[in-house]
Amino acid sequence: MLFTHEHAELRRTVERFCREELNPHVDAWEDASAFPAHEVFRKLGHLGLLGLTKPEAVGGAALDYSYAVVLAEALGACTCGGVPLAIGVQTDMATPALARIGSPELQREFLLPAVAGEMVACIGVSEPGAGSDVAAIRTTARKDGGDYVINGGKLWITNGAQADWMCCLANTSDGSPHRNKSLIVVPMRTPGVTVARRIRKLGMHSSDTAQIHLDDVRVPQRYRIGDEGMGFTYQMQQFQEERLWGAANALGGLDHAIADTIEYTRSRQIFGRSVLDHQVVHYTLAELQTEVEALRALVYRATELFVAGQDVTQLASMAKLKAGRLSREVADKCLQFWGGMGYTWENRVSRLLRDGRLGSIGGGADEVMLSIICKLNGTLSRPGT
Repeated sequence: MLFTHEHAELRRTVERFCREELNPHVDAWEDASAFPAHEVFRKLGHLGLLGLTKPEAVGGAALDYSYAVVLAEALGACTCGGVPLAIGVQTDMATPALARIGSPELQREFLLPAVAGEMVACIGVSEPGAGSDVAAIRTTARKDGGDYVINGGKLWITNGAQADWMCCLANTSDGSPHRNKSLIVVPMRTPGVTVARRIRKLGMHSSDTAQIHLDDVRVPQRYRIGDEGMGFTYQMQQFQEERLWGAANALGGLDHAIADTIEYTRSRQIFGRSVLDHQVVHYTLAELQTEVEALRALVYRATELFVAGQDVTQLASMAKLKAGRLSREVADKCLQFWGGMGYTWENRVSRLLRDGRLGSIGGGADEVMLSIICKLNGTLSRPGT
């Protein structure tokens, strides 16, 4: 994939934003288990970073998806995973379907302020009994006059405690589980929407994660995104962008973890020489760098094909699978070379160990990625899916 001067300038802008606007506050946000999303998003919106791929009609730059990948990768300069995750939810998880097929009125009401950073969005798919198995969601949206009345609940909702609206997947009929769902915009201040609790997690501490209850939540039917009954398909399309974004975002963090480990092991002495001088150490770090570059090549290839209009479900699934597993491997092996310092809470590599573990679970577990890959390469057949 060929990058232009504009890509390079975007990368520099994002990395500078991480250094100046995010990293000085990360430790405090981690301790608080949340960051001020509206404040940070307004700054990102002012820089035009929340609407790189969104239509010009709503304040976006209408650029291709390669710019979203550069943004995701550059956000790896942030010294935690939680804030980049929240940004990714806003740009590439909760808003792609609305930008692609939402009505102009719906885009003006919700997408435009999301691009400007004036509204925070979240994606409501997972439930207590349905995570990776999206077809199993039980939340319902029944028609009543010109409205939908929504009942159910959503779990593991990133940005959920601060969000202004949710892109909610709900069952709008009793038909096939792959053809009875719709995506609906749900303003979070609508009566019946309750943030039941904030979830304390192993990692991603600076990103608030909530359980949401939906009890007789009434929204206009015009808040539906696209056609009724097409929600499962629309969400699978959104997953392509979500999984590519997640894999791209992992790259930056992995690069920094290895670079930090090289710097530390070069200065740390053991048995009369630096830790880095031991062959097992510099060979291992070289192998890890090679693995990261292989992942980068996969992400870039998938991005190039996606920009060309091709379905990259298989490649995006491969990239997400590899990114999740490599995040665990890099963090674990780098931490080992830090010795006791690696086991401290504030260490960036130990934070990657905690934050990066989500990569093999969120957005579809590793096992789901393997199932998708198998179905698409013909080694697994599952009728009706």
